[in-house]
Amino acid sequence: MNVTDIVRKAAQRTPGKPALVFRRRVVSYEDLDERIDGTAAALVSLGVKAGDRVAILTGNIPEFVDALYGAMRAGAVAVPLNPMLTAPELAAILSDASPMAIITELEHLSELTDAMNAVDSRREAAPRPTTVVVGGPPAPAGAISLEEALTRATDTVAPETTAGDPALIAYTAGTTAEPKGAILTHGNLLANLEQVSAVPAFEQAHDDVVLLALPLSHIYALNGVLGLFMKAGGTAVLVERFDPDETGALIAEHRVTALFGAPPMFAAWLEAMQHGGIAADTFGAVRLAVSGAAGLAPDLQVAFHDAAGVTIWQGYGLTEAAPTVATTALGDDARPGSIGLVLPGIEVRLLDEDGEDVEEDDPGEILVRGPNVFAGYWNRPDETAAVLDANGWLHTGDVAYRDDDGYLFLVDRKKDLIIVSGFNVYPTEVEDAIGEDDAVAEVAVVGVHDERSGEAVEAWVVPAAGHTLTPEYVQRRLEHRLARFKQPKIVKIVDDLPKHVTGKVLRRALRQDGPQEP
Repeated sequence: MNVTDIVRKAAQRTPGKPALVFRRRVVSYEDLDERIDGTAAALVSLGVKAGDRVAILTGNIPEFVDALYGAMRAGAVAVPLNPMLTAPELAAILSDASPMAIITELEHLSELTDAMNAVDSRREAAPRPTTVVVGGPPAPAGAISLEEALTRATDTVAPETTAGDPALIAYTAGTTAEPKGAILTHGNLLANLEQVSAVPAFEQAHDDVVLLALPLSHIYALNGVLGLFMKAGGTAVLVERFDPDETGALIAEHRVTALFGAPPMFAAWLEAMQHGGIAADTFGAVRLAVSGAAGLAPDLQVAFHDAAGVTIWQGYGLTEAAPTVATTALGDDARPGSIGLVLPGIEVRLLDEDGEDVEEDDPGEILVRGPNVFAGYWNRPDETAAVLDANGWLHTGDVAYRDDDGYLFLVDRKKDLIIVSGFNVYPTEVEDAIGEDDAVAEVAVVGVHDERSGEAVEAWVVPAAGHTLTPEYVQRRLEHRLARFKQPKIVKIVDDLPKHVTGKVLRRALRQDGPQEP
């Protein structure tokens, strides 16, 4: 069993059909399967063995797909990296994953080099991974071009992989000192593809042209979209960077029929329609639109339907579930505000604070169990045990209630997680970055509502005695410390922070009124 079998089977069914479209390049399923074979052979020739990690630092380009599935076909474990991360953030993940090879684009090489230098300074006598650069030859000093690696490769026999073998380590988020990599096996990824494929709305996916503007480094795009349509034999139009006008033109040009996005993307398309950037009939061929990665506001759902004539179906999932758990597309209506019905093959329980199943209509923490649930966090048994119990139940930290028809509705998050444009941001990470400055006495970070990104990061900062701080100073110091989506949109300088009698900062109070600014 190997995830890449989905591409091989599609190539056998429809070899000449376009699998990927990128700019003016079209990659057929037959070509893609051969490219995956070639990449797997190239990695093996570079010394990659079964179980080794292969990091991927590229945008949404065909070579990402080659590298992702090539690593898996070679029996290695793919580690996708978000190109938006800074060198310190990349260093934390690379130090944790210890990849044997890294496939990257030239534009990310400088950041990657800084990250690897930081990794080298943390540990002694550790071999530096081979850096493979997309493009060329020639490649910069200390690296090899992907083209050269492919030329050098010889035919190899792919190792046998089982359902329990790791295929992917997806880093969810966390502090830069303690990133958490969710281990997803071949069985996990394939199980979720089977579960989603059973949804009637996705039965036509083999005929679909899907826009893939979501970042492939994120599990939503990687398995929830790319994997789903590769399995079905559909066509994916790859987009490196989201822009509402540019993607609108691609939707019209390629007659896109399936649209997957996060709420800020649909909000941006709506705004573009309202201000004449794109015409409403741009979405005339779209039969299926799905939103995920963050909550979809009912007002946005209704407004988009009114403007474009397209219903947005909401999904719910998390990295540890590979990722989809529920979707409104299983029902007869989109049911605004709901995250949907549970996918077939997945069990969900709602538990109260005492660990008991909640009464009807009462809220409780979502627990998930099924073959799609991850194997644990890489090198973190304690963190794994905290969320994955002995009976296989994944404790999500999300709180929801279930209505009479079985639809789930999120009401809260037990975690302090902030979701900005579908990306996870942990307050501790931002707090640590701000707190490095001697001029900062205390800091607390919360998520606040934002029209464009769903949520935004807001920081409350207490200056140290004898120091004066400004919001601009705090934001400027974080420009090269944190990825842009993690940087506070709002910084408030205050005299003190609201606290519990135990001394713990009351983030709920900050989300409401907050302390008084000096």
